[in-house]
Order: sequence, then structure tokens, then C-alpha cells
Amino acid sequence: MSTDAPSSPTAAVPPRPAAAGRPLSPSIVKLAWRQTWRDLRAGELRLLVVAVLLAVAALTAVGFFANRLNAGLARDAGALLGGDALVAADQPLPAAFENQARALGLRVTRHAAFPSMALAPQAQGGATRLVAVKGVAEGYPLRGQVSVRESPDGPARAAEAIPEPGTAWVDAAVLDALQLRVGDELLLGDATLRIARVIALEPDRGAGFLSFAPRVMVRESDLAATNLIQPASRVTYRLAVAATGEGGAAVRRFIDWAQDEIRKGELRGVRVESLETGRPEMRQTLDRANKFLNLVALLAALLAAVAVAIAARDFAQRHLDDCALLRVLGLPQRAIASAYVLEFGAVGVLASALGVAAGWAVHFVFVLLLGSLVETSLPAPGWMPAAFGLGVGLTLLLGFGLPPVLQLARVPALRVIRRDVGQLKAASVAVLAAGALGFAGLLVAAASDLKMGLIAVGGFAVAVALFALCAWGAVVALRRAVPRARRAPRWLVLATRQVAARPGFAVLQVSALAVGLLALVLLVLLRTDLINSWRQATPPDAPNRFVINLQPDQAQPFRQLLDGAGVQGYDWYPMFRGRLVAINGRSIKGEEWSEERAQRLAEREFNLSFDAQMPRHNQLAGGQWTPNEPDAVSVEEGLANTLGLKLGDRLRFDVAGQPHEARITSLRKVDWGSMRVNFFVMFPRERMDEVPATYISAFRAPAVPGFDNRLVREFPNVTSIDVSASLGQVQAVLDQVIRAVEFLFGFTLAAGLVVLFAAVTATREAREREYAVMRALGAGRALLQRVQRAELLGVGALAGFLASIAAVAVGWALAKYAFDFAWSGSWTVPLAGTAAGALLALAAGWWGLRGVLRRPVVQTLRRAAE
Repeated sequence: MSTDAPSSPTAAVPPRPAAAGRPLSPSIVKLAWRQTWRDLRAGELRLLVVAVLLAVAALTAVGFFANRLNAGLARDAGALLGGDALVAADQPLPAAFENQARALGLRVTRHAAFPSMALAPQAQGGATRLVAVKGVAEGYPLRGQVSVRESPDGPARAAEAIPEPGTAWVDAAVLDALQLRVGDELLLGDATLRIARVIALEPDRGAGFLSFAPRVMVRESDLAATNLIQPASRVTYRLAVAATGEGGAAVRRFIDWAQDEIRKGELRGVRVESLETGRPEMRQTLDRANKFLNLVALLAALLAAVAVAIAARDFAQRHLDDCALLRVLGLPQRAIASAYVLEFGAVGVLASALGVAAGWAVHFVFVLLLGSLVETSLPAPGWMPAAFGLGVGLTLLLGFGLPPVLQLARVPALRVIRRDVGQLKAASVAVLAAGALGFAGLLVAAASDLKMGLIAVGGFAVAVALFALCAWGAVVALRRAVPRARRAPRWLVLATRQVAARPGFAVLQVSALAVGLLALVLLVLLRTDLINSWRQATPPDAPNRFVINLQPDQAQPFRQLLDGAGVQGYDWYPMFRGRLVAINGRSIKGEEWSEERAQRLAEREFNLSFDAQMPRHNQLAGGQWTPNEPDAVSVEEGLANTLGLKLGDRLRFDVAGQPHEARITSLRKVDWGSMRVNFFVMFPRERMDEVPATYISAFRAPAVPGFDNRLVREFPNVTSIDVSASLGQVQAVLDQVIRAVEFLFGFTLAAGLVVLFAAVTATREAREREYAVMRALGAGRALLQRVQRAELLGVGALAGFLASIAAVAVGWALAKYAFDFAWSGSWTVPLAGTAAGALLALAAGWWGLRGVLRRPVVQTLRRAAE
């Protein structure tokens, strides 16, 4: 052996010569330990460790945060509801509900909530503010505590009772808006109340999402004096119950009884309420963000699998001679295989543990960015994300890294004198399928969304197959085309022959590079469109005022007021309330549907509208909108899907006791987070004089001092909702979510670069030998540098082009079926992807192959001959 050969991790294993006539059999554990330590020191396992670490860190960071979030909501579920169970209705509940709860030994309290206008006395400016009024009864809340302050800046303390008669507790925002202080009077309807406390925390306001209006809390008995609750008022009545001690069974019996009573008594608009009571635009934003975080982590894991497979095969290729020498020294195949299983198992545990630790640290960034959206302290995370991360890491290394390495045990001893024997073979289909299926199952589970997981994993699997097929076709076409070009530069001919001489390596490189670039291009496209869709949902000119309860005789003067103030492009729609009572002539009940949302929709009253023209911010999803078509109705697509409605179905609505029936002629796609006026059901008619309609308007308030006060003075009966604070909150939430998405994006970017580096350097030794032979035959370094650059640019460009085409297809599927936002893939994506692929491959090749042309020719040829 030449002294120029590098020290091998396993060649120095035997601690002493073998006894005569007896094969060497050192301890397998000791052999595995020495191999692992030497390989780590030599950097042989660097790519494997980094790939596994990135995948586990990305998955566990998202997992730790989701685990803490869910645990916090589950822990505080009672406080978020204000009791162990809640029955809500749009009319006062029958006394039987409260009587049944008391008969079961449960504690009971009631409260009613509705929006209204609060006013400051004229002596103090007469300012107005939309508020969320809540009238509470003794015992409120049954779970959790209301915290109050004596002044806006004072210390918070737990409230010992509910507001005293004639007093009100208010949010600090009410004091700021009306320029009032604690002790001042507050006008609410016909009642004058004294502000006694400032609310610091209201546990049952919602599952962490703030209401759009600040709270005014009063005693239930004071509501009558306000005269705000009228027959047509929109009031939500709630009955909360809680067990005394270990009374969970009694709560469960009450819930079952309440649900049976709702079904038997045909009570419409009554429901057992869940925790999902947040604002729809907030929930949609956070749901999309959670999906995107999961997708980013999932793509990082997919890329890590590719990097592990390439790096492991390269590792095995470099250890062929070492294992042949061990076979000469008498080590059996089983011992070699066991040693490598132990080595990769130990490395898998180490890399996974480091990934879990990194994920633990990174998840605090998510808590910092997103934890404030949930108004509850988050508990410590459970052990499940860590166990899942360890499982993913070991599956990655053992499923994708171990199969090529196990072939080392079958290397014949003859390879010591014949280098052409014992080459690595492709892993068996069964082994690859088992590893791939197991890993895919883990990733689909990690996605927390079956549809998104299947699209991402399935899309990548199909893309890899197509990449390999296209790469093979490109190699064949290149081999035929370039040599026939008489004027082709010599470096281009050599580069083409280099690629064509190793079609397997070329296909592997193009496929691996394309997979890495696919993830990067896909994330860039999705991130851009996702963030744009969020931004477009609340653009800078979005309406910040909603005015309801405008009477028909006020329509013209109200619109003149808006026109005079320079308000343009405002929403203006008639509105009336109706309840869906029959589909295709058959009466319906909520219990006919198994899904909770469908039951609520079937029981609730809808805000209905009519207009000859479809709203500009709606999209036609099916059928045809025909202006002034008689006997026609248009339904929102989501409502139709939930209730199983289709074009041609006949719907009957109860509107103020009068039936109104029509046929579904169109379906509309509505963005409920758009901050515009939207309706589930609309009639495509200009007039409907037979229904008792009022008007609703949404507009951006002009920057005119006193505009809101003037509006309320001229139209005292209307409710004007200022959502400026809501828009600001939504924008703040979007900024937090976007920062979290961009932070995790760095993990996948790093994983993609690892794949690129692994793919380019996988052929390093083969390139060294080929370039050494060409240099020995007279080729200059400048020529070979051109050949190398041409090969890298060509392979990278092809991979980038294929990745861009696949990214557009997979991105469209994810945008349409998983994220539900408009996809705007551009024709420039393949061009940009091709250029990016070429440049990234060239950069990775410069970094990974920078020493290939510097190695002395004699040294390279001597190693090849050993």
C-alpha cells in the first residue's frame, strides 16, 4: 500500500494480529465505536448529521409550538367557556334548561351579549363608541376569574363579584375613545351607569381572539333599563353550567339532555357551544399559517431524505476498499453489517437528539412571534414532539442511509487486488419502498392535514420519477446532438462526453438537484402568493366602518352624506333576516347533518340580501348570475358544500313568518376575511318590496374631524362599527405570522443547499480520476475548468427547468386544495428557475469540487491503482 493513501476509518481496527488459522473477531460494539469516532473526526458523516439535524429541528420546532398551544387551550378550556359547558341561543332559553342543570347538581349562571353604541355625557364631549355589552348574572364566571383595575394603569386583581347595580366595568379602550375616567357616567341606551372598574382580563371572551369592540359589562338586571333589547335585536343568550367537585358525569348528562331537548323540541338557533368562537379572518389566517409552517417543515424533511440517500451512497462508495480489507483479515459479513447498523443507529440518535435540542430552542422564536395571539400562558411542551423527532431522524438514517451502506458487508475480499469487483448496486425495490412508505407515513402525520400531506409527498414522489425520466431522455439527446455539431467547442464536446459516459450519475445528479430546487422554488412561490393573499385580504384602503340598521327612508340622505364627505367605492346592500326551513320541499333539522358546523348553519338565521349585480369582490364558482331572474337565488360555495346543496335545488326561507322559495341558479366564492360586506345567500333581483329590509354599508371613513359624531347625530338609530383597531390588529397578526414563516423558511433553504452540495460532490472521486487521466494526456487546467463549469451549468439548468415546471404544478394543487387562495404562477418561473438552478449548481460545484483540479496527477492515479 502507498503511504499517500489516506488513513481509513476501519483499516486500523484490528488491535493485534489474528491468531494463526483463526479469523479475527474483535468486539462488534468496539468495532462500531471506532468506526463511528473515526468517521466523525474525518468528516465522513458530516452531511448525514446536518441533513437529519435540519429535518428533525424543523419538524420538532413546529411540533413543540403546536403541542404547547393545544395543551394551553385544553388546560384552560373551562375558563375560555366560562364553565364546563355552554348552551347558546338567539332567543331567551326555556327555563327547562336551567332547571335540569340544577336538578343534576350543577352550578348555573347566565349572560347576554350584544353590540350597541355607548355615549359620553354632552358635558364631557358627547363622543360615541361601538361596544360589546355583556349582562352577567350572579356566579359569573363559573370557571376562571375576571380581573379588574381601579384605573387603566393600576394593578390587576381578581374580581370578587359582578358589577354592582347601576355600575359598569369597561375595557380601557372605552375610556380612551370617550375621554372618560373611572367614576364618570356612561350613557347606554336609556340608562346612565357609573364606570366602577376597568376590565383587565375576561376569561371567556373567546379562544384567545379579541372581539372587534371593547367590552362594557353590567349586571343582568340593569339591561332592562337600557331598553336596548327589542324583538329584532341581535342578542346572544348563554347558559353556563359547571360541576361541583368531580362532577364530570353530571356535565356529560346535561350536555346529552340539552342536545336531545334541542332535537325533540325543534328549538331553532339553540346550540351547545364549542371553543371555536374566534373571528373568522383571524382563524383563517392562523389556520393558513399553521399549514404553511407544517408544509415548510415537511419539505425540509423530504429534502433531508434525498440528502441522506446521496450522502450515504457516497459514504459507502468511499468505504468499499476498507471493507474488502476487513474481509481479507477474516471479519465475517455479519460482523461488518452489525457494526454499520450500530454506527448509523448511534449517529441517528446523536443527530436526532441535536435536532430535537435545536427544535426546542427554535420553538421559543415561534412562541415569541405567535404566542401573544393566545391570551393564556402556554404550559411546558409534552414529550410527543421529541419522540416524533427521534423517530423521524432514525427513520431517515436507517431507511434511506443504511441500505447502500449494508452492501459493504457483501464486498468480496478479491476487491483488494481487483478494483472492478464489489461495486455498489441499486438498492432493492422492497427495501426502498419500505423506507419510503414508512417515512411518507410519518410526514403525512406531521403535516396535520391529510390533503396537504398527500399532495406534498405524492407530488414529490411523482416529480422524482419524472425528473429521472426526463434526465435520461436529455442525456440520450445530448449524446446524439453535440458530437454531430462540427463547430462545437472542444470543452463542450468533452463536457457532453463526461455526462454521457456516466448516464446513471447524470440522472442521479439532475434528479437530486431538481428535487432540492423544487422545494426551494415551491416555497418561494407559495410564500409570495400566500403573503400576497393575506395582504390583499386587508389592503390599506379596506373599509374601516360598517353601518347597519339603516332604514329605507334614510338611504338617500345617508348616501348623500358619504358623497359629500368624498367617500367612494363603498359597499351598499339591502339586508333582511331569514331562516332556511326546507330543501327541495322537505323540512330540515340540524340533526340531519353529522358535522357540527352544518348543524349550526341549518339552525341559524341568515343575513340575506338582493341585488341585480353580483358583488365585485365575489367570484362566480358555478351556474350563472342572471340579473332580475325570477325564482332564483345565489348561494355561497362553502355553505353549499357544507349542507350538500347543488345547482337546481329549491330553498325555502322563513322571513318574518312569511315563506320565500327560490331555485339555486349560481354559486359564489366568498372571501370571509376580506373585511367587505358578504352574504351566504343573495337574490339576483333589484327590488324585493315584499321583505322587511334595512341597509348595510361598508366604507373607509374620510379623514374629516367629527365625521363619526355627525353620522350618529344625523342617524341616531344606526349602529356604526369602527373596525380600524381590528384592521390594525389583523395587520399586526399578519406581520407576526409572516416573520414566523420566513424564519422557518431558512431551515428548508439550508436543507435544499445540503441536497445541492451532496448531489454535486457525490461524483468527486470519479471526477478526480477522469480529470487526472485527461491531464496526464495533455489537457490543461483551463480547459478542464471550462469542462467542469459547462457540465455543472448544464446539469443545473436542466434541473432548474424541471423543478420550476413541477413547482408550478404542485404549487397550484397546494394553493387550490390546501390553502384555498388564488394561484398566480407566471410564465417567467421556468426561466428564473433555469437560471437559478445553473447558478446554484455552479456555486455548489465551486465549493465542493474546488480541490479536484489541484490534486497532483500522480497521487490521484496512484490511489486509483491501489
